Amino acid sequence: MSTLPTLEEIRRAPKVLLHDHLDGGLRPGTIIDLARDCGHTLPTYDPDELAVWFRDAADSGSLERYLETFSHTVGVMQTREALVRVAAECAEDLANDGVMYAEVRYAPEQHISRGLSLDQVVEAVLEGFRLGSAGPDGKRRIRVGTLLTAMRHQARSMEIAELAVRYRDLGVVGFDIAGAEAGYPPTRHLDAFEYLQRENAHFTIHAGEGFGLPSIWQAIQWCGADRLGHGVRIIDDITVSDDGEAKLGRLAAYVRDKRIPLEMCPTSNLQTGAAPSIAEHPIGLLRRLYFRVTVNTDNRLMSGTSVSQEFAKLVDAFGYDWDDLQWFTVNAMKSAFIPFDERLALINGVIKPGYAQMKWRA
Repeated sequence: MSTLPTLEEIRRAPKVLLHDHLDGGLRPGTIIDLARDCGHTLPTYDPDELAVWFRDAADSGSLERYLETFSHTVGVMQTREALVRVAAECAEDLANDGVMYAEVRYAPEQHISRGLSLDQVVEAVLEGFRLGSAGPDGKRRIRVGTLLTAMRHQARSMEIAELAVRYRDLGVVGFDIAGAEAGYPPTRHLDAFEYLQRENAHFTIHAGEGFGLPSIWQAIQWCGADRLGHGVRIIDDITVSDDGEAKLGRLAAYVRDKRIPLEMCPTSNLQTGAAPSIAEHPIGLLRRLYFRVTVNTDNRLMSGTSVSQEFAKLVDAFGYDWDDLQWFTVNAMKSAFIPFDERLALINGVIKPGYAQMKWRA
């Protein structure tokens, strides 16, 4: 009988990441360097202490403290040089964790306080990902696409959607909206989503994390989302009887039938109160019911996590083996916003051979 995958083994397996925020994954040392360069005040200037501060603030249960964490990361990401460095290091860190394809999102409108234009922000991030994706030998170790995010409490979604379309052949693979769900339904940005559909462009919507089924329903049925950012609250439309049999409501059945991808971020969901523990996270039931589940990091700095660590936690909680981890990874690659033939080539040429090798070693 083979043993369950260990964290070190998981790090060596090829992985795919669809939901990762650029401003939520900085290295603590980089934040300190950039803060000193631009005069931004931090809670501490010791890298280890700063890492702990970010995790504690995210774990505090206080939305104010959680949002303060982003004021520090976004605060030091306001120059071209800073954005190039942060994006390059992001690509390096993901590649070092065994991620071979990633879609990393950020909100260009949050990086213009020191005079950069929206286009300059996008070009700086694309340059950083290009630099960070190349290994020491110059060969690309990871492919990174970017998602441009509009903030749902602002009124710039059409402008950001147009920006995403303008750069879609240069590395921007899609569009997203993020921010507080309650009070800011996705239908407020319907004109942007209708524009993207007319342009044959891809988009995901943060939905079903802080707010329930109405947010998911609007994201899909009104706005036409290709994927759901989190989507964890779809569990509210599933009833499980005492004998373990699950009955799906209309919306949950639609999401499963249409194979709408769920960008699940287990550790982050614990911090935001969407789940009480990994073992009680809806991902266990949703995987058992064969929803199109993917495993993601959300904010690696705030959650002190990586894709490999998220997988390892699921292995510990649910006893997942290499077949399960391959299933999650193939789901994610199927759901990526790049052309079908390129997805298929990565599934058949990288992911399946990679997991076959891991299973053989086990």
